[in-house]
Parts: sequence; structure tokens; C-alpha cells
Amino acid sequence: QVQLVESGGGVVQPGGSLRLSCEAVGLTLDHYAIAWFRQAPGKEREWISCISSDGSTSYADSVKGRFTISSDKKTAYLQMNSLEPEDTTVYYCAANLMRSRCGSSYLTTIYEYAYWGQGAQVTVAS
Repeated sequence: QVQLVESGGGVVQPGGSLRLSCEAVGLTLDHYAIAWFRQAPGKEREWISCISSDGSTSYADSVKGRFTISSDKKTAYLQMNSLEPEDTTVYYCAANLMRSRCGSSYLTTIYEYAYWGQGAQVTVAS
């Protein structure tokens, strides 16, 4: 059974850093496109980053230069630096087991990902 298990959320002050992890159970990640989304209450789930099987990465403008996505065979990571109060929300990792490549203009909708983590709350507040 395929599962994605997230960890690493928490509370941090503005300007601080957090690293989210997304551990894969029942599969290895190195052949698939992996993405991170976030969803604020009352809003649609928003794509923020993805990594292809060849290691190439893409970012939404809202996080570019502050967030870094990476992955090894079992775990995907989202390193979040220079956090702002506007980054406060729930973050989700997702896997597309039919595709190995993703980018800022494709594989950016929730409908293209069949497997999801349970979500990790990130709160940026002083």
C-alpha cells in the first residue's frame, strides 16, 4: 500500500526556517514526479514546488528563492527559509506515479496527483 507520511511542521517566527519531510511507504520516489502544495482555509490547494526524477526543480513565484525542494529514494523534503506570516497554512506533499517530469506549467493541479500526504501545519508568527 502506497502512503506518504509528512512531518516537520510547527511554529516559527518570521524570518525563520522549517524543513518538511514526506516519507514514502510502499514505493521509492526516484522514478516519479513529487510536488508540494499548500492550502489556506477557504482557499484552493496551491502548487508551490515540484521535483522531477532527474532532480530538476520548479517553484511558484511566491516561494522562489526561499524554499528548496529535494528528494532521495524514500523521502522528499521542503526546506523553507525566510518564512513570512503569509506562509502560514497546511502543506501537502503529493506523488504522480504515472509521470517522472513536472514543472511550473505542467503537473501543477491537484487532479494530477493520486497520492497525498496527510498535511503539515506551518505557522509563522511572532
